Amino acid sequence: QTAAIAVEWFDAQLNRTLEEVKDLFGKYRLSEALMAIYKLFWDEFSSWYLEMVKPAYQQPIDRKTYDATLRYFDALLRMLHPFMPFITEELWQHLYDRKEGESIMTARMPEPQPVDMEIINRFETTKLVVAGIRTIRLQKGIANKEQLTLQIIGAHNHSNDCILTKMTNLATIETIEEKDPAAASFRVHATEYAIPMSNAIDVEAELKKLEAELKYAQGFLKTVMGKLGNERFVQNAPEAVVAMERKKKADAEEKIKSLEESIAALKK
Repeated sequence: QTAAIAVEWFDAQLNRTLEEVKDLFGKYRLSEALMAIYKLFWDEFSSWYLEMVKPAYQQPIDRKTYDATLRYFDALLRMLHPFMPFITEELWQHLYDRKEGESIMTARMPEPQPVDMEIINRFETTKLVVAGIRTIRLQKGIANKEQLTLQIIGAHNHSNDCILTKMTNLATIETIEEKDPAAASFRVHATEYAIPMSNAIDVEAELKKLEAELKYAQGFLKTVMGKLGNERFVQNAPEAVVAMERKKKADAEEKIKSLEESIAALKK
């Protein structure tokens, strides 16, 4: 299922970039076209797609996914060929059995097909969730081999849950009403995601870290309150600037509340 989702997503991503590159070539914006191809090849294909379709240790890749991967690699080489002619020719010749005299130089550039943006947008959200979980692992010093539980508070499309499980090594994904204050959490759009930390962290070290964050947040709030308490600033500053400071105040207060709850939960 993970591989099937990856193929569906990269197909949409490839066609989206093909359309973009075609437009850029028509406007002679060659450096921008190269960067779009580079991002597709390095970020989307190498970093995301290949990681998703990679089979389990010592397990074979299925034929459908293998054929799709070769097809995508062929298309990527043809896209990159105008910028890297020699190495792309060499790789392209070894990708399939080529006929005598056949060359990537005379191979047609792939033609973009209609793009399902819903697939792309859904996967962009999945990327943000993966990034959030990986950040928590990094910040809390949790080994990648240790399975985690992901808790979700709010709306969530479960279509790509298998991707989340594979890419971040999750044991379970749960939908809950209220998170444990001691859990490490992050937001993607309006949805909150949390990782319970009860057995995964050094409580004493985590308390020191949270208390340092709390001290910083309180100092930041004090600075913002100083601005908002200055009548001349509120009256003379542009409305957008004052609104931004009020948003900073609300965000800082929410951060402080969350930190205080987490500290209290760890001290129990």
